[in-house]
This record gives sequence, structure tokens and C-alpha cells, in this order.
Amino acid sequence: MYVVKEASRISAKAGALTPPQHIAIIMDGNGRWAKKRLLPRVAGHRKGAEVVRNCVRTCSSLGVNYLTLYAFSSENWKRPEDEVRDLMGLLSHYLQNEVTELDRQNVRLRFIGGRDRLSPSILKLIAEAEEKTRQNTGLQLILALNYGGQAEIVCAAREIARKVKAGDIDPDMIDEKLFSDHLYTADIPDPDLIIRTSGEQRLSNFLLWQAAYSEFIFIDTLWPDFNEDILQGAIEEFNKRERRYGARP
Repeated sequence: MYVVKEASRISAKAGALTPPQHIAIIMDGNGRWAKKRLLPRVAGHRKGAEVVRNCVRTCSSLGVNYLTLYAFSSENWKRPEDEVRDLMGLLSHYLQNEVTELDRQNVRLRFIGGRDRLSPSILKLIAEAEEKTRQNTGLQLILALNYGGQAEIVCAAREIARKVKAGDIDPDMIDEKLFSDHLYTADIPDPDLIIRTSGEQRLSNFLLWQAAYSEFIFIDTLWPDFNEDILQGAIEEFNKRERRYGARP
């Protein structure tokens, strides 16, 4: 595992990168960024949303095919009510104001996670955003919203159990491929690279099944300070890795 202590230590040589097909990012550190500046937490979330915009542009320009961002976990509902309200308001604002630009950039916007706790207004904006960008052929931007990896696995197991009970699936047919086909990410390749900002070194219930053979890079930089140089540096480090998938080289 690769840990970067300072943003200045990670840089990239222009034109020398082979981007991963799928990058997933745990965007961590908005609250700490705001606290260091004596600002309300929502200010950190707003700044973080700006970084998302730049990150999408960079990934598109580098030729990344899939970018999955951990936007709101199923555990984030435990946060103070006013913070959850601010986050949902920020999400609503993003969907109302960014989708047209994403569409112009040929980005397809998708969402994974449970939708049972989301408000009708948010669900409407999600449906409109997915439909508007459905035919786009560029970067696929996947927002993990009300998402939890354990819950995703349980949902997949429950659906498979229903099909077994109905006689549609023979239990002996169940393998890794069939199980993957029942996850939220059924038609999305597993992430090649998972980045977490803020210095924390854990998955926090993110893409637990899909991360089996992902490369991990942990960066001390708080998410609002994440930039193109840091992303390119992470990709440069990824390019140095030898991915053996459990086999000998």
C-alpha cells in the first residue's frame, strides 16, 4: 500500500501516463478542511464539490473510462441532522446545475446504492440526470449515494435466494460471476485503483466485493485540496505496480 504524506511529494510527468480503466475515490477530509479554516463543515463540502468538477475533467482528458466517487455512505445518515440536510441540499444543487455540463462533456452519470431513504425530489433529479446522459459514450461517472458495501452484498444474496426459491437458478450455478451480476455494479468493471484522501487507511464499507484485486493509494491531502497533479501522481504510482491477481509473474 502506498501512503503519501504531502501533496508536494506526488507529481507526474506529462504525457507519460497509462490511466487505469476504472478509478474509485473515497473523498475524505471535507470537515477537517473546514475546521482548519474555522469554517462551517458545509463550506468544506462545497469546496469538495468543486474538486469533483475538476476531477471529472481530468479523468476525461486522461482517458479514464470509469470514475466512482463515494459521495454519501449508508452510515452517513448517523451524522448530525443539519449536516445531512446540507449534504442533500448540495447534492440537489449539483444535479440541477452540473448535469448539462456533464452532458456537454459526453459524460454518463450513474448512481449506485439504496434509494429507499432518498427524498422524492432527489430521486426525480437522479432519474432525470441518468436519462439525460444515458447515451453519452465518454467517461462514466458513478456516484455511490446511500451506499454500503455490506448492504450491497446482502441485497445480491437475497435476490439470488429468491431466484433459487423460484426455481430460476440452480444453487450449483452460483459462482463469482453470477454473484457479481447481481451487484449494483453488474455492468461496470471492478476498480483498478482506489484512492483515499485525508490520510485514513480503510475502505469504510466501500466496494468491498469489487475491491478484491484493486490497487490502493492513500494520500494525506484532504479532499478539498486534491488536484490534477495529485491525481496524475497517483496514476503514475499505479503504473509502477505489478498486478499479479494472486499468480506468480
